Amino acid sequence: MIHAVQHEFKVTRTTLADGRELLYFDDEPAYVAGEKQRELHDSRDLPQATTESEMRQDPLTGQWYVYAAHRMNRTFMPPANENPLAPTKPGELPTEVPADDYDVVVFENRFPSLSVHMEVSEDFAANVDGQELFPRKPAIGRCEVVCFTPDVNSSFRDLPYERARTVVEAWAHRTAELSAIEGIRYVFPFENRGKEIGVTLQHPHGQIYSYPFVPPRAAEVAARARAFREQTGKDLFDATLSAEKASGTRVLLAGEHFTAYVPAAAKWPVEVILMANRAVPDFAALSDEEKDELTRFYLDLLGRMDRFFEGVERTPYIAAWNQAPVGEDRENGRLYLQLYSMMRSPGRMKFLAGSESGQEAWISDTTPERIAERFREVADNAN
Repeated sequence: MIHAVQHEFKVTRTTLADGRELLYFDDEPAYVAGEKQRELHDSRDLPQATTESEMRQDPLTGQWYVYAAHRMNRTFMPPANENPLAPTKPGELPTEVPADDYDVVVFENRFPSLSVHMEVSEDFAANVDGQELFPRKPAIGRCEVVCFTPDVNSSFRDLPYERARTVVEAWAHRTAELSAIEGIRYVFPFENRGKEIGVTLQHPHGQIYSYPFVPPRAAEVAARARAFREQTGKDLFDATLSAEKASGTRVLLAGEHFTAYVPAAAKWPVEVILMANRAVPDFAALSDEEKDELTRFYLDLLGRMDRFFEGVERTPYIAAWNQAPVGEDRENGRLYLQLYSMMRSPGRMKFLAGSESGQEAWISDTTPERIAERFREVADNAN
């Protein structure tokens, strides 16, 4: 057994010019010891952050949809000297980050889909056009940006272990605080990478959405887990891990705390699950040993992802960190990563056409066993 050494880091908070919060997560010894300090003053002249997002419920499916019209004018593919996620350098335009350098930084999104910076009037209409069949609510939540590195040319896979471990600590810290906000039902850290899937800022970063409702996938998983427990008395996540391990054909990494495997019913052209072996609900509940192994395994999988297609240096992907719902149904969720790509072959993307988009009836162009075989071929220790 490898015994973990506690990962040392320091959290420093500040408020940006428009009232949004920013947090530095520093692991460099001089900052951890307090010998050096990050710049806290935002020199920009910005109006106070306000949004008017709303959400409406579809009467046919019961799902909630968010409407955030102010996002139409958000930053899109800015030139290098206007990168809002870079550090603020002397003599250059100030960015979202006041300091001239950082390790990891988290701040509230300037163009959020969900926000706590909302003034909800007393006469806010609880339904659309006076129709009770169309419920309507303010989209109160919080959306954060997580910058993994100040290097715009880098990627998460390029982070040294210690810096990646700090990102894991940031996810745990933010999960705990966001879960404590009144009305929040689900906290979702994720990363979109690659212009092929619509990324508007190329700087290495992820996001964290905290929703005032349990989103459809998480709700469906929780419902399945609840029904399975009632029918069998067993945990659905434990049963899934046991079945994948018993098969063995799709397991990529089997550690003391986490298991990585291509799911037997993988839907994406490239997909892998990294699941906690014990019933841990979210990042905030992880031990130091679990965080260590999670970091190592995640970096391993990201490296394989970028070697998956010959001639493709950076595979576009989505890293979706599933966590348990906040409050009700917490026992019916578990921390696991769904890492996947829409790329089906070099330079060719899978488009969601009629069957997938219209009916959510998935048709795959490959098989889970072929995906697993390729992931093994591109492992660091592969011959």
